[in-house]
Amino acid sequence: MQIIGMMDSPYVRRVAISLKFLRLQFDHVSLSVFSQFDAVAAVNPVVKVPTLVTDDGMVLMDSTLILQVLERLAPKERRLTPTGETDFLRAQRLVGLALAACEKTVQIVYERNLRPPEKHHQPWIDRVRAQLLAACGLLETAAGPASGWLLGTRPTQADVAVGVAWRFTQDALPDVIHAEEFPGLSAFSARAESRPEFLACPPV
Repeated sequence: MQIIGMMDSPYVRRVAISLKFLRLQFDHVSLSVFSQFDAVAAVNPVVKVPTLVTDDGMVLMDSTLILQVLERLAPKERRLTPTGETDFLRAQRLVGLALAACEKTVQIVYERNLRPPEKHHQPWIDRVRAQLLAACGLLETAAGPASGWLLGTRPTQADVAVGVAWRFTQDALPDVIHAEEFPGLSAFSARAESRPEFLACPPV
């Protein structure tokens, strides 16, 4: 199978790291939706990454939906979705917060880099920033007490999503999200980023 998209996208990186944990073989095709729009469109006319091309040629998109498919391909003992109801709900909550942090980071980056300065709308930027800070604050509360993985002794989709989201915010908006204000997330990120699954998928 193939994963199409650049690792500087947290959504692409989330899928790639999950594939490493699941031990599913894949080829990574690093294409930019900006500078290589036509090349991505040739595979996925919607030009949305990550795009997964299955071994039989089916094209799938959206990181959450892709991961639902991939989890079904992996042996049960390697899956990253908890089976117990309580842990499943806790993991889903953390994934939701992490994806919200990614979304709000992207919105601020696009506002800064793609919209002309004279069209910046500061009330909108302030609102998105407040949402991003709220998501990171709730993730800090969850990550603070942890000394290993967030929900136990083995990694889950929550760990992948939170680790990827925090690195993305730090790479993209260090002036908005100050690492020293989120020591639990920073410590968790350092542990996650030292794992071979994360190291194999650098955000570049």
